[in-house]
Amino acid sequence: MDRLDAVQGLLFGAAVGDALGVPAEFAPREALKKNPVTDFTGGGVHNQPPGTFSDDASLLFCLAEALIQGFDTGIMGKNFVKWMGEGYWAAAGTVFDIGGATLRAIRAIAQGVEPELAGGAGENDNGNGSLMRIAPLVFYSYNKPARERFDAARKVSSLTHRHIRSVIACFYYLEFMSRAFEGKALKDIYADLKTSLPLALTPLIDPAELAAFDRLLKDDIASLPETAIQSGGYAVHTLEAALWCVLTTAGYKDAVLKAVNLGGDADTAGCVAGALAGLYYGYPAIPRAWVQGILKRDEIAGLGRRLYKAFFHKP
Repeated sequence: MDRLDAVQGLLFGAAVGDALGVPAEFAPREALKKNPVTDFTGGGVHNQPPGTFSDDASLLFCLAEALIQGFDTGIMGKNFVKWMGEGYWAAAGTVFDIGGATLRAIRAIAQGVEPELAGGAGENDNGNGSLMRIAPLVFYSYNKPARERFDAARKVSSLTHRHIRSVIACFYYLEFMSRAFEGKALKDIYADLKTSLPLALTPLIDPAELAAFDRLLKDDIASLPETAIQSGGYAVHTLEAALWCVLTTAGYKDAVLKAVNLGGDADTAGCVAGALAGLYYGYPAIPRAWVQGILKRDEIAGLGRRLYKAFFHKP
């Protein structure tokens, strides 16, 4: 696949999945079965117009902007503060949704706390707020040694979520995305990570923490019924849900619609699944009507071109 298509696919894939899920956020799964999301709609608990993405994609774009300038958690933190305070990369210039852990961390950064120490580090600090925005880091980490990839994931996650479980969730997702970027078959990637991920992590973490990921590493997540997939705000559940959606479908559209129709934290499930599916299937696989309908469409396209140039088209 053309690398620019993969970069644009990741960015637009995240934004579109997020925007599809915004009106369905907190909706019960049973209600969505009767009236499923099939296209952009407005309303929902945030009463936003169609095509509006939330904090998920906004912070993902803030991270991408920072990475264009190099790997600097200080710049990342400043972008997050600018988003919260000024609506930087907010879909319509106004922040309408922000998770509690992310709010506390960004406030801490604004008050001068070292960015890599801003995120909560307790076991209860494992929401999906770092997983939802981590995807662009795949382009920085690509082809680096495993230790460097893990360290990068740890530092970027820690801006808002510092507990090792959130870091592992981000690392797993990025490892999956890196292989998807190479064009490997999704099922082969999933099978490979069952062995390669524990081998890479065991020297770096308390191996007991891997038990939280047993359904991914020891079972077959794709074989589980929908009733076994949870779609709340816990990082591990969001990772499982996104992978389940991508592994049990055969294209971008079906993957993101499956994700947002899980209900609950629908925008985040859509964003995480959408970034991966967009990267894997490429920008042309995202329905044109959705690309045309997303807010900040031209700005996202420009960001994609600059991100591509920064990592894959250096003079």
